[in-house]
Amino acid sequence: MLEVADLACLKGDRLLFRELAFRLQAGGLLRVAGPNGVGKTSLLRLVTGLAMPEAGEVCWRGASIRREREAFHGELLYLGHAPALNDLLTPLENLRFACAASGDRAEAQACIDALVRIGLEDQLDLPARVLSQGQRRRVGLARLFLSARRPLWVLDEPFTALDVHAVADLAATLSDHCTAGGMVMLTTHQDAPFARPPEVLDVGAFAC
Repeated sequence: MLEVADLACLKGDRLLFRELAFRLQAGGLLRVAGPNGVGKTSLLRLVTGLAMPEAGEVCWRGASIRREREAFHGELLYLGHAPALNDLLTPLENLRFACAASGDRAEAQACIDALVRIGLEDQLDLPARVLSQGQRRRVGLARLFLSARRPLWVLDEPFTALDVHAVADLAATLSDHCTAGGMVMLTTHQDAPFARPPEVLDVGAFAC
C-alpha cells in the first residue's frame, strides 16, 4: 500500500496544497487531476521521494519512504514528463542504460522487443537527437514492458505526443499491470481507454 497523510507542498515561497491524503492499494489506478499550476507534478515528486514535503508523510508498505528509501525505490518506476535521453545514443542504448542505472537486468533482446512493441522498430539504431517528440517519449515508455517486477508505477503525462493506437496500447499495459496486482499513479490531460475507470484525486481540492 502507498499511503499519503497530511501532505503539504511548498514551492518557492508559495504553499501549493496542504492536508492532502490518499491511499493506493494493490490493483489501484489513480489519476491525479487539477488545473495547471496546482501542483500535480510536485505531488508526484513528493510521492516518489524526489522532493521533500513541507509537512506530512509518504509511506510504502507501512514505513516512511524517508527511512526505507532504498527499498522503496527498488519497487518504484517513475517516468517524468520530459524524456531523460542522451541525444548521442540510440533508443536501444538509452533504454539499456536506463535499466542498468536503476538496477534492472535487461538483456539486449528484451530491450529490442520492448522498443519494437512501443513502435520504434525502424528507429532502433538512430541517434535520439533525430527522433520526434512522440518517438522520444516512446523510448522512455518502453521501460514499462521491462518493469513488471516493480509494483508501483508513477507516470507524469505518459500519453503526451502519442497517436491514438499508442495511447490505447499504453492504457492496456497500465490496466494489465493493475490487474496483476500492481499500482499506477499518473497525471494526464487526455482521456484514455482504460479497462476500468481510474480513481481521481483532485489536487485542487487541497489548494491553498
